[in-house]
Amino acid sequence: MDGWAPRDEAESEAGWRLWLALSGRLWPSAEWDGTPATALGGLRAVLAGCGAIRGAYAGDPSAAVLRLVDSVVFVVSLPLELWRDDVLPVDVDRAALLHSDLAGVVEHVAEVRAVLARGGGWAELEAR
Repeated sequence: MDGWAPRDEAESEAGWRLWLALSGRLWPSAEWDGTPATALGGLRAVLAGCGAIRGAYAGDPSAAVLRLVDSVVFVVSLPLELWRDDVLPVDVDRAALLHSDLAGVVEHVAEVRAVLARGGGWAELEAR
């Protein structure tokens, strides 16, 4: 993933909002009922946050921060599409598949957060 540096205040604000949106919990909490559909709550929140960022962004429509938003939407949408209606508790095999899908999202989110932190000057926040 290439570096990013905000070109203006609008892009900096969008980058900060994306960094915050990606700061939430992606793994299911201890209250998880064992179904894939409920395991996706954090992904749904990220997708909603990305939609809000895109909707509020008033800067250049080709801004690099929007490409970062789009990459997150793409990566998050794949497991959401696959698992969103699955309300049966997972067995060992399905748990491994769900875990793999969530781990892929977590890895991508970590990369995007690191790019945003470096480019936005928030690297010390990422280290915490």
